[in-house]
Amino acid sequence: MPVDLARLRGVTLFTDLTDDDLGLIAEKMEERWVEPGEHLAREGASGYFFFVIFEGAVDISRSGELLATLGPGEFFGETAILETTRRTATATATAPTVVGAVFGADFAKINQDAPELHARIAQVMNERR
Repeated sequence: MPVDLARLRGVTLFTDLTDDDLGLIAEKMEERWVEPGEHLAREGASGYFFFVIFEGAVDISRSGELLATLGPGEFFGETAILETTRRTATATATAPTVVGAVFGADFAKINQDAPELHARIAQVMNERR
C-alpha cells in the first residue's frame, strides 16, 4: 500500500517535487514501525533501503560514536545506495519511530529521474561528509 502523499509533502526533502514525482515515491515506499533500540542499518552492512523518518528519532553512529540524532522529516541510507558502498554508519531508533522505506534500486531510479530530488540529496550527502 502506498504512503499517503500528505505524509510526503511534510518532508522537506520532497517540497519541490511535482505531484507526479511524489506519486512515484509514494508507490515505492512502505511505512515501517520501529521500536526503540531497533537497528535500521548497521555500519559495514549492505544497504538495501533508503529511509525517511515520519515520527520518532534515530541515532546515527559510526564506530560507536554518536554523529547525529535525526527526527521527523529527515532521511538516511542514501550513501550506501547511490555510491554502491557498504553502510557508513549505524542507525538505531531511540523512540517509537515510523519510517518510510524505499528499496535501493527503486530509490536510485527515482533519484535519477527527479532532478530536484537528486540535487537536494547530493547537497545533503556533501554536507554529511
